[in-house]
Amino acid sequence: MNIIEIKGNWDEQKEKLKQKFAALTDNDLLFLEGKKEEMIARLQVKLGKTKEEVYKIIQAL
Repeated sequence: MNIIEIKGNWDEQKEKLKQKFAALTDNDLLFLEGKKEEMIARLQVKLGKTKEEVYKIIQAL
């Protein structure tokens, strides 16, 4: 998954993630240009998943 895929419909994906994982906050899902890896790391910690698992969750939305 590249940055364009996340950025293109991130608002929609963010809402789906918040519905699926109630523990996630807007700060956890803050996506800044060039900071994708930091956001993925936050999601890894919050969800207790590996980087690959986080990417699969996002891609499945």
